[in-house]
Order: sequence, then C-alpha cells, then structure tokens
Amino acid sequence: DPFGRDVYGVPPKGYGDLAFVQHMVASLKDDGILGVVVPHGVLFRGGAEGRIREAMLKADIIEGVIGLAPNLFYGAAIPAAILIIRKTKPAERRGKVLFVNGDATFTPGKAQNHLTDANVRTMADAFHGFADMEKLARVVPVEEITANGSNLNISRYVQNGADAEAVDVADEVEKLRELIAKR
Repeated sequence: DPFGRDVYGVPPKGYGDLAFVQHMVASLKDDGILGVVVPHGVLFRGGAEGRIREAMLKADIIEGVIGLAPNLFYGAAIPAAILIIRKTKPAERRGKVLFVNGDATFTPGKAQNHLTDANVRTMADAFHGFADMEKLARVVPVEEITANGSNLNISRYVQNGADAEAVDVADEVEKLRELIAKR
C-alpha cells in the first residue's frame, strides 16, 4: 500500500476489520489515541489476522482491550470490544496491555441492552487506572500475550464469572464407586 496502511500485514479477503484499524493507525498522530469498536473475532482469529496482531503487539501500540456486553448495538446481538491504540504509549504502560472485561457491565433492556453513565464510568475508570481489578481488569505483559499466540481474547486474561467450587476428586470418585455398587 503506497499510503503505509498495511504496515502490520494484509488481512484475508472478507475480513477487513484489521485493514480498517490499520488505516486509522496510519492516520493517527504520533501522540494520538485511537479507540475503535471491533467484533470479538478480531481478537483471536488466526492466520493473517493473527500475524497482524502479533506485529501490532511487537510494535507495542495496543494499549487496551475493553470487552463490551452482547446486544448493545442495534441489529447486532454479538458482543464487541474496543481496541485502544497509541503509537507512543506512556513509559509506565509500555510492554503491557490492559484487558477490561465489561461483558457483565450493562443494563438489560427488552430488545437491546444499554450502557448507563455508571456502566461507562466503571469501564473508563478501569482503563484510566491501568491496574488489576478483581473480575474486571488485568494488566498483562506483552510476553504473556505472545506466549498465548498473540490471542487477545479477553476472557483468557480476565474472568468475571463465579469462582469455581473446589472439588476433592478422590472423594468424588469414592462417592461414584459407592453409587455404582448400589446400582
């Protein structure tokens, strides 16, 4: 591309999300911040898109990934995410990506979910604070993301569901044996 919009790679036909993102990055001032809504597939699809994410992580331009609840956008029930990109991150954020799992931060509606001012404030405060927050946000070193195949899937880094109950496997096996014997 003569305009330098494919610095990180060329996405496959039919998946132009990262071409659109790269166009915005090419247009971004060196000290600018970019926030763009993307479908979740952009965060984990492999092939050319995986290589583009890998190149963007290597260039250390991805500052944050904010997951949104499903059914927020008219006509699209799928969840989306916001990629936050800076060509020049502040020193304390270099080599790191903040993940905010906002999939439970919404107000349910009949036909469509909504974000209240308080919902938006919760996610914005998590992003601006750039710190770990239990079941909401986690600062992840780029090396860890790279070790995970440059996968930016939010739930890989921040789980916001109920904690799993600890199970004593040996005890459960013994109960199973007793039930089998009774049967």
